[in-house]
Amino acid sequence: MRKIIAAPNAPKATGSFSQAIAHNSKYTMELSGQIGLAEGKLVQGGVEAEAEQALKNIGAVLAEVGWNHTNIIKGRVYLVDMKDYPAVNSVYPKFFPTNPPARVALAVKQLPLGALVEIECTAAGDEIK
Repeated sequence: MRKIIAAPNAPKATGSFSQAIAHNSKYTMELSGQIGLAEGKLVQGGVEAEAEQALKNIGAVLAEVGWNHTNIIKGRVYLVDMKDYPAVNSVYPKFFPTNPPARVALAVKQLPLGALVEIECTAAGDEIK
């Protein structure tokens, strides 16, 4: 079973990919990477603001199927500069105040639209609405 998830309250996929794909009998979903886009532009304020917006965008995709950030089981954070790792860590508790998901952080050379951070994740939970 494979279901395409398209959330109108999150930035539209800008390439040949989906915002998310639900699979495994509707209980697991892979979300595409989100950058700090709001109203078609990167938010201002640096990596913290971008990380916060990326996580809000992820929340909008999750909400489309009746889920929220507590359904995230693994996050993958891509940073242009690993010096920004502490800044992203400071944003995470706003979305994961207890029992945060497993996570990896990687340095990359460049991200779309000049973003400083991109976050993708895997979520699991009850049946998708």
